[in-house]
Amino acid sequence: MKIDDQINLIGTFADFKESKSIDRETLMHILEDVFVSALNKKYGNNAKFDVIVNVDRGDLEIQHSLEIVEDGMVKDPANQISLSDAIKIEPDFEVGEEVIEQIQLSDFQRREILALRQNLSNKIMEHEKDVIFNKYEPRKGEIVTGEVSQVWKREILVLDDDKVEMVLPKNEQIPTDYFKKGDTVTAIITQVEAVNGSPRILLSRTSPKFLECLMERSIPEIEEGVIIIKDIVRVPGERAKVLVETYDDRIDPVGACVGVKGSRIHDIVRELRNENIDIINYTAKKDLLIARALNPAKISSIELDEENKTAKVFMKSDQVSLAIGKGGYNIKLASKLSGYEIDVYRDDIKEEYVIPLTEFNDVFDQWVIDTFIGIGCDTAESIMALSRDELIRRTDLEEETVDAMIAAVKEELAK
Repeated sequence: MKIDDQINLIGTFADFKESKSIDRETLMHILEDVFVSALNKKYGNNAKFDVIVNVDRGDLEIQHSLEIVEDGMVKDPANQISLSDAIKIEPDFEVGEEVIEQIQLSDFQRREILALRQNLSNKIMEHEKDVIFNKYEPRKGEIVTGEVSQVWKREILVLDDDKVEMVLPKNEQIPTDYFKKGDTVTAIITQVEAVNGSPRILLSRTSPKFLECLMERSIPEIEEGVIIIKDIVRVPGERAKVLVETYDDRIDPVGACVGVKGSRIHDIVRELRNENIDIINYTAKKDLLIARALNPAKISSIELDEENKTAKVFMKSDQVSLAIGKGGYNIKLASKLSGYEIDVYRDDIKEEYVIPLTEFNDVFDQWVIDTFIGIGCDTAESIMALSRDELIRRTDLEEETVDAMIAAVKEELAK
């Protein structure tokens, strides 16, 4: 390597400045720190140096302060200079004064120059990592769009507009997602962490927050705060339920979110791989909320158990499959949204189909059936109307016998 005293250091590292998006002033501060560290290593920590980066000229000066002593009295070359050497710099210097000596790059050995350049590269990379972490850590929960750079089995690498690397794990992708290199990906930032000193930005497309961000972006009333999203529950790629509320009586929150002929919700559904999105108007009345959450099923009546957070929902036979939904997603999400464990019953069972206890005489001895009939339990439904403990107490039968009857009745009713 040829070392030139007049080398323009800022020009030398201009490529760093451009490719790493590091501002000129910060680069110069890093240069100062790197050279001070190199000088301390070369001359000792007690030496006095001033490293001056000239912003306008784009070069660097190193000034070494030395005390002038009598010839032959130099005991600390890092801080002292003999009078005879000092007057070579300026002839009117005297003992006890301070002289400023210019340090040139030619004073550094090749090995020292290489170490200095490597240290500078490391410092710039560390600075860039800090900048990325500090920029993206406050952006957790924000929506971002990037380009797929690499596709691996367990995750894909996404680059944003600043070429910052982000990771979308497989378990944070919608099951029907399929991405290849060059595709555009939209997701939210869920986590920014430091791994071995490098920032790792994690993305998600399955988080309820992702759906919330998409709705904020597409529906002005939500972005403006006129419509509030109270809660979101999802089975990614299958179904989602969004609970909304507004304090403006002039606005229909459900209609505003859906848009004319579904215009507002359409792009969101497409982004989520045709995920079925139910928009539900919030109410503090739990029975009404459950009824709305089970849409499109029509409810006949609801019995709530506030203490155990359970709900018995009664409906016509042809509505049961609608309430449960494909894969059980509708009732599962309705339970999660309402906070109640929901059980669905056909309200026409008692009128259309009553199971007499005598139907079980091929499973139980007649005296067992007669014992139950003796306490007024002559149908399968009447067995289920009493608790297990009550049945044991009133029949005075063995616990195993009562448990067997309850299990047989439940199985038959399920049919």
